[in-house]
Amino acid sequence: MDQKHWKYSTPGIPDELFQRCEGVPITKEEIRAIQISKARITTGDTVYDVGCGSGSISVEAAIQTGPSGVILGIDHSIDAVDATKHNAHLFGLENINVIHGEAVDVIPTLPPANVILIGGTGGDTADILRLCTQRLEPNGRIVVGTILIETLSQILDVIDDTGLQDIDITQITVLKSRRTSTGTMMLARNPVTIISASIL
Repeated sequence: MDQKHWKYSTPGIPDELFQRCEGVPITKEEIRAIQISKARITTGDTVYDVGCGSGSISVEAAIQTGPSGVILGIDHSIDAVDATKHNAHLFGLENINVIHGEAVDVIPTLPPANVILIGGTGGDTADILRLCTQRLEPNGRIVVGTILIETLSQILDVIDDTGLQDIDITQITVLKSRRTSTGTMMLARNPVTIISASIL
């Protein structure tokens, strides 16, 4: 598949259209759609995807920025880097660059960003968020997704210290249908908390 076969510009590409790799996480489509919406990406933006995993956020962001935008995916897992590159190719997107390394080492070397999306960080979320606030252009946006209460607490501490504005905290619980022998039941996925904010 390339992007011309995915004819929609709205976020929420079905998960099954992405190439998956065992052990590499993917941000599920409903959560991804909300995160991309909160990011307020515009044409030509430079976007970081920190902890890019399978690359689903990178792909969605690249569609939003158009070919004039730049997506910089970062992951410490070489399997994740390979998966993101593969999915970029699968969707025919040439504006996704993927960097293998630790986010705390990579972020200071990157050009300033208009939007930063932070996902799986392996426990360094607070340090990564602090670094990211220093790389944001004026009026830039940061969006963080987390499932851990402890990580949420760390994020809120950083927000207080760095003076981020326009703060929104939304917790999402998605239920998906499953057919059984007697009918259809709804199964809940893990709640995800999405924190978004702007820098002035």
